[in-house]
Amino acid sequence: MKKVPATMRRKLGQSDLSVSPIGLGCMSLAGVYGAADDRESEKLIHHAIDCGVNHLDTADMYGWGHSESIVGRAIKGRRDEIVLATKFGQVKGEGGVNGVDGRPEYVKEACDACLQRLGVDVIDLFYQHRVDPKTPVEETFGAMAELVKAGKVRALGISEAKPETIERAHKTHPLAVVQTEYSLLYRREAEETRAITKKLGISFVAYSPLGRGFLTGALKTQDDIDGRRAQHPRFQPENFAANRALVEKIEAQAAEKGCTPSQIALAWVLAQGEDVVAIFGTRYAARLDENLGALDVTLSAAEVAALSAAIPPGAAAGTRYPAGGMKAVYL
Repeated sequence: MKKVPATMRRKLGQSDLSVSPIGLGCMSLAGVYGAADDRESEKLIHHAIDCGVNHLDTADMYGWGHSESIVGRAIKGRRDEIVLATKFGQVKGEGGVNGVDGRPEYVKEACDACLQRLGVDVIDLFYQHRVDPKTPVEETFGAMAELVKAGKVRALGISEAKPETIERAHKTHPLAVVQTEYSLLYRREAEETRAITKKLGISFVAYSPLGRGFLTGALKTQDDIDGRRAQHPRFQPENFAANRALVEKIEAQAAEKGCTPSQIALAWVLAQGEDVVAIFGTRYAARLDENLGALDVTLSAAEVAALSAAIPPGAAAGTRYPAGGMKAVYL
């Protein structure tokens, strides 16, 4: 079993939190990408912690509390071994389309509910999951800052926010992190975001660093697409072949490097800078072990450039989310 040494941890912004370069995203544990067994999910979290993965990332909308409840049970007795991150702000809407609520009164209500489901007294990293266009971000983060003062939250983050919004939130209360989708497949908005996060001394958390599974090389035909993936434009028949051709370029470079496509894709993300950490989702210990192998893959500047050139920014076919979801990101 690979053990990630504490010496590899990366500091999150100006906070006192440090995390393993690769963390575990817990959305899939709520059955979003197919049936998940709660006991097996708890075992996976235990295995991750045993491997030195100290960054667990969840959200109140992952199974509408289900993921947080699983994480809460799994970390009992091991709370001091992890940096616990969760997110709030998305709310159930009619017709399956999520709403967003960033009102100060909802911030406090959501935090208390997260604390209860997680079974903890304090959340290490509390994110606004999606920006609420109806509520000034200063009001949302003013309420979040009060949670820090009250000792319910240690550090703050924001997800899928454009640079201007990040600056406004950061002025209200210093941000430790910004979280945005970032991979070889989709990076244009993320790289625009990093220009401001680096300037402000904010760390960057890359979610979906494997392109929602595309960059693992396991999704070779349309028949491999099921669950939530089937909703995403990148996997639609009109886009799949073009994106699969891009992934084949990464597979070829991984073969030359003597590692798996997942490992080289994660190594590329981590090579972008010490301010970047990645979180991936899985239900399987074997996949977690494989992905941690990325920490043994050292890329030269030339290899990083070659990977970047293989899939230039904007080359992927299809938007990051379906039309409705795109209206809620990068705001």
